[in-house]
Amino acid sequence: MRMKGILAILIITALALPSFSAYSKSPRQWCKSTGFECLRIKRGESWQTLFPDERERDIVMRINRTNVRLYPGMVIAVPEDLAYSDLLDYAPFPRFIDPPDEKLIVVDPAKFAWGAYDNDGTLIHWGPATGGASWCDDIQDSCRTKSGRFRVYSLGSSSCVSSKFPIPEGGAPMPYCMFFNGGQALHGSPGGVIPGNVSHGCVRLFVQDAEWLRYDFVEPPVASNDYRGTKVIVLPYSTS
Repeated sequence: MRMKGILAILIITALALPSFSAYSKSPRQWCKSTGFECLRIKRGESWQTLFPDERERDIVMRINRTNVRLYPGMVIAVPEDLAYSDLLDYAPFPRFIDPPDEKLIVVDPAKFAWGAYDNDGTLIHWGPATGGASWCDDIQDSCRTKSGRFRVYSLGSSSCVSSKFPIPEGGAPMPYCMFFNGGQALHGSPGGVIPGNVSHGCVRLFVQDAEWLRYDFVEPPVASNDYRGTKVIVLPYSTS
Protein backbone atom coordinates (compact mmCIF):
# COMPACT_ATOMS: atom_id res chain seq x y z
CA MET A 1 0.00 0.00 0.00
CA ARG A 2 2.85 2.33 0.86
CA MET A 3 4.56 1.73 -2.51
CA LYS A 4 1.31 2.38 -4.37
CA GLY A 5 0.98 5.67 -2.51
CA ILE A 6 4.49 6.75 -3.50
CA LEU A 7 3.88 5.81 -7.12
CA ALA A 8 0.66 7.81 -7.10
CA ILE A 9 2.53 10.84 -5.80
CA LEU A 10 5.10 10.59 -8.58
CA ILE A 11 2.41 10.15 -11.23
CA ILE A 12 0.51 13.17 -9.95
CA THR A 13 3.74 15.15 -9.85
CA ALA A 14 4.55 14.23 -13.44
CA LEU A 15 1.12 15.43 -14.54
CA ALA A 16 1.41 18.69 -12.62
CA LEU A 17 4.96 19.34 -13.76
CA PRO A 18 5.20 18.22 -17.40
CA SER A 19 8.67 17.77 -18.79
CA PHE A 20 9.66 20.30 -21.40
CA SER A 21 12.57 19.92 -23.76
CA ALA A 22 13.79 23.50 -24.04
CA TYR A 23 15.50 23.65 -20.67
CA SER A 24 15.84 20.03 -19.61
CA LYS A 25 19.51 19.87 -20.54
CA SER A 26 22.27 19.30 -18.03
CA PRO A 27 24.67 22.21 -17.38
CA ARG A 28 27.34 20.52 -19.51
CA GLN A 29 24.99 20.41 -22.50
CA TRP A 30 24.10 24.09 -22.40
CA CYS A 31 27.29 25.34 -24.03
CA LYS A 32 26.66 23.12 -27.06
CA SER A 33 23.23 24.66 -27.62
CA THR A 34 22.32 27.42 -30.04
CA GLY A 35 22.63 30.79 -28.33
CA PHE A 36 25.42 29.70 -25.98
CA GLU A 37 29.17 29.62 -26.06
CA CYS A 38 31.58 27.30 -24.27
CA LEU A 39 34.02 29.35 -22.24
CA ARG A 40 37.21 27.62 -21.10
CA ILE A 41 38.62 29.22 -17.97
CA LYS A 42 42.16 30.56 -18.08
CA ARG A 43 44.59 31.03 -15.23
CA GLY A 44 43.73 34.06 -13.11
CA GLU A 45 40.13 34.32 -14.27
CA SER A 46 37.32 34.38 -11.74
CA TRP A 47 33.57 34.86 -11.65
CA GLN A 48 34.13 38.49 -10.73
CA THR A 49 36.66 39.28 -13.46
CA LEU A 50 34.68 37.50 -16.18
CA PHE A 51 31.28 38.83 -15.12
CA PRO A 52 31.67 42.08 -13.18
CA ASP A 53 27.93 42.71 -13.45
CA GLU A 54 26.33 40.96 -10.47
CA ARG A 55 23.09 40.12 -12.27
CA GLU A 56 24.91 38.54 -15.23
CA ARG A 57 27.27 36.65 -12.92
CA ASP A 58 24.33 35.23 -11.00
CA ILE A 59 22.63 34.01 -14.19
CA VAL A 60 25.77 32.23 -15.42
CA MET A 61 26.34 30.59 -12.04
CA ARG A 62 22.79 29.27 -12.00
CA ILE A 63 22.92 27.98 -15.57
CA ASN A 64 26.11 26.07 -14.67
CA ARG A 65 24.67 24.99 -11.30
CA THR A 66 27.70 26.12 -9.35
CA ASN A 67 29.18 29.04 -7.44
CA VAL A 68 32.48 27.44 -6.46
CA ARG A 69 35.82 28.95 -7.43
CA LEU A 70 36.70 28.67 -11.12
CA TYR A 71 39.86 26.79 -12.12
CA PRO A 72 41.98 26.72 -15.31
CA GLY A 73 40.56 24.38 -17.93
CA MET A 74 37.05 24.42 -16.49
CA VAL A 75 34.36 24.91 -19.15
CA ILE A 76 31.19 26.88 -18.48
CA ALA A 77 28.18 27.77 -20.60
CA VAL A 78 27.52 31.46 -21.25
CA PRO A 79 24.48 32.89 -23.07
CA GLU A 80 25.47 34.93 -26.12
CA ASP A 81 22.84 37.55 -25.25
CA LEU A 82 23.68 37.62 -21.55
CA ALA A 83 23.21 41.39 -21.25
CA TYR A 84 19.57 41.00 -22.26
CA SER A 85 18.85 37.75 -20.47
CA ASP A 86 16.35 37.12 -17.72
CA LEU A 87 16.96 34.41 -15.12
CA LEU A 88 13.59 32.76 -15.69
CA ASP A 89 14.46 32.32 -19.38
CA TYR A 90 16.79 29.51 -18.33
CA ALA A 91 14.64 27.84 -15.70
CA PRO A 92 14.67 24.01 -15.88
CA PHE A 93 10.98 24.04 -14.90
CA PRO A 94 7.76 25.11 -16.65
CA ARG A 95 6.96 28.80 -16.22
CA PHE A 96 3.37 27.87 -15.35
CA ILE A 97 1.68 24.81 -13.88
CA ASP A 98 -1.88 24.08 -12.82
CA PRO A 99 -2.60 26.33 -9.82
CA PRO A 100 -1.62 24.43 -6.66
CA ASP A 101 -3.62 26.93 -4.56
CA GLU A 102 -0.67 27.18 -2.20
CA LYS A 103 3.04 27.86 -2.37
CA LEU A 104 5.12 25.00 -3.72
CA ILE A 105 8.83 24.15 -3.84
CA VAL A 106 9.97 21.58 -6.42
CA VAL A 107 13.39 19.91 -6.17
CA ASP A 108 14.74 18.00 -9.17
CA PRO A 109 17.93 16.06 -8.29
CA ALA A 110 18.30 14.98 -11.93
CA LYS A 111 18.56 18.61 -13.07
CA PHE A 112 20.31 19.85 -9.91
CA ALA A 113 17.68 22.54 -9.47
CA TRP A 114 14.84 23.86 -7.33
CA GLY A 115 11.88 26.02 -8.30
CA ALA A 116 9.38 28.06 -6.28
CA TYR A 117 5.78 28.42 -7.47
CA ASP A 118 3.16 30.77 -6.10
CA ASN A 119 -0.48 29.90 -5.39
CA ASP A 120 -1.43 30.54 -9.01
CA GLY A 121 1.17 28.13 -10.38
CA THR A 122 3.61 30.77 -11.60
CA LEU A 123 7.33 30.09 -11.27
CA ILE A 124 8.79 33.04 -9.40
CA HIS A 125 12.35 31.92 -8.67
CA TRP A 126 14.70 29.02 -9.20
CA GLY A 127 18.28 28.01 -8.50
CA PRO A 128 20.78 25.17 -8.19
CA ALA A 129 20.00 22.36 -5.77
CA THR A 130 21.79 19.08 -5.16
CA GLY A 131 20.59 16.07 -3.23
CA GLY A 132 22.02 13.12 -1.35
CA ALA A 133 24.66 10.76 -2.66
CA SER A 134 23.90 7.25 -3.88
CA TRP A 135 26.36 5.92 -1.30
CA CYS A 136 28.00 7.37 1.81
CA ASP A 137 31.04 5.54 3.15
CA ASP A 138 30.71 6.88 6.70
CA ILE A 139 27.28 5.34 7.21
CA GLN A 140 27.74 2.46 4.72
CA ASP A 141 24.39 3.15 3.13
CA SER A 142 22.63 5.22 0.50
CA CYS A 143 22.16 8.89 1.35
CA ARG A 144 19.71 9.73 -1.42
CA THR A 145 17.13 12.40 -0.75
CA LYS A 146 13.75 10.69 -0.62
CA SER A 147 11.43 11.37 -3.55
CA GLY A 148 7.85 12.29 -2.79
CA ARG A 149 5.63 14.99 -1.38
CA PHE A 150 6.42 16.59 1.98
CA ARG A 151 5.86 19.72 4.04
CA VAL A 152 8.32 21.92 5.88
CA TYR A 153 7.96 21.16 9.58
CA SER A 154 10.90 23.01 11.15
CA LEU A 155 12.82 26.18 10.35
CA GLY A 156 16.27 27.33 11.43
CA SER A 157 18.39 30.45 11.22
CA SER A 158 21.80 31.27 9.77
CA SER A 159 23.37 29.37 12.68
CA CYS A 160 21.64 26.04 11.94
CA VAL A 161 24.03 23.05 12.09
CA SER A 162 23.74 19.31 11.63
CA SER A 163 23.26 17.26 14.79
CA LYS A 164 24.69 14.14 13.11
CA PHE A 165 27.28 15.00 10.46
CA PRO A 166 30.18 14.83 10.36
CA ILE A 167 30.04 11.67 12.43
CA PRO A 168 30.18 11.33 15.41
CA GLU A 169 29.54 14.79 16.85
CA GLY A 170 27.87 16.72 14.02
CA GLY A 171 28.35 20.45 13.58
CA ALA A 172 28.28 20.82 9.76
CA PRO A 173 26.85 24.26 8.87
CA MET A 174 23.29 24.21 7.49
CA PRO A 175 22.37 27.90 7.29
CA TYR A 176 18.66 28.69 6.93
CA CYS A 177 17.68 25.02 7.30
CA MET A 178 14.13 24.02 6.39
CA PHE A 179 13.43 20.43 7.45
CA PHE A 180 10.85 18.56 5.38
CA ASN A 181 11.52 14.83 5.90
CA GLY A 182 13.16 13.43 9.02
CA GLY A 183 16.72 14.73 9.08
CA GLN A 184 16.54 15.93 5.47
CA ALA A 185 16.37 19.67 4.91
CA LEU A 186 16.76 22.41 2.38
CA HIS A 187 19.71 24.58 3.45
CA GLY A 188 22.48 26.82 2.24
CA SER A 189 25.91 25.43 1.43
CA PRO A 190 28.66 27.82 2.66
CA GLY A 191 31.28 25.85 0.75
CA GLY A 192 29.43 26.35 -2.51
CA VAL A 193 27.30 24.13 -4.73
CA ILE A 194 28.51 21.82 -7.49
CA PRO A 195 26.35 20.03 -10.11
CA GLY A 196 26.34 16.67 -8.37
CA ASN A 197 24.31 14.86 -5.70
CA VAL A 198 26.89 14.37 -2.96
CA SER A 199 25.25 15.29 0.35
CA HIS A 200 24.12 13.08 3.23
CA GLY A 201 20.50 13.53 2.14
CA CYS A 202 19.90 17.23 2.54
CA VAL A 203 19.23 19.52 -0.41
CA ARG A 204 22.10 22.00 -0.78
CA LEU A 205 21.35 25.49 -2.11
CA PHE A 206 23.16 28.74 -2.70
CA VAL A 207 23.19 30.43 0.71
CA GLN A 208 21.29 33.46 -0.60
CA ASP A 209 18.63 31.17 -2.04
CA ALA A 210 18.19 29.37 1.26
CA GLU A 211 17.85 32.71 3.02
CA TRP A 212 15.25 33.90 0.50
CA LEU A 213 13.23 30.70 0.80
CA ARG A 214 13.46 30.70 4.59
CA TYR A 215 12.37 34.29 5.17
CA ASP A 216 10.54 35.39 2.00
CA PHE A 217 8.76 32.32 0.72
CA VAL A 218 8.30 29.37 3.08
CA GLU A 219 5.22 29.35 5.30
CA PRO A 220 6.06 28.18 8.83
CA PRO A 221 4.19 25.25 10.40
CA VAL A 222 1.23 26.23 12.56
CA ALA A 223 0.55 23.87 15.44
CA SER A 224 -2.89 25.29 16.26
CA ASN A 225 -4.48 23.86 13.12
CA ASP A 226 -2.06 20.97 12.62
CA TYR A 227 -0.81 22.56 9.41
CA ARG A 228 2.73 21.72 8.37
CA GLY A 229 4.34 24.53 6.37
CA THR A 230 5.05 24.91 2.68
CA LYS A 231 4.74 21.88 0.40
CA VAL A 232 7.97 20.40 -0.99
CA ILE A 233 7.99 17.93 -3.88
CA VAL A 234 11.21 16.02 -4.54
CA LEU A 235 11.27 14.45 -7.99
CA PRO A 236 13.04 11.14 -8.81
CA TYR A 237 16.77 11.17 -9.46
CA SER A 238 16.20 9.85 -12.96
CA THR A 239 13.29 9.96 -15.36
CA SER A 240 14.62 7.09 -17.44
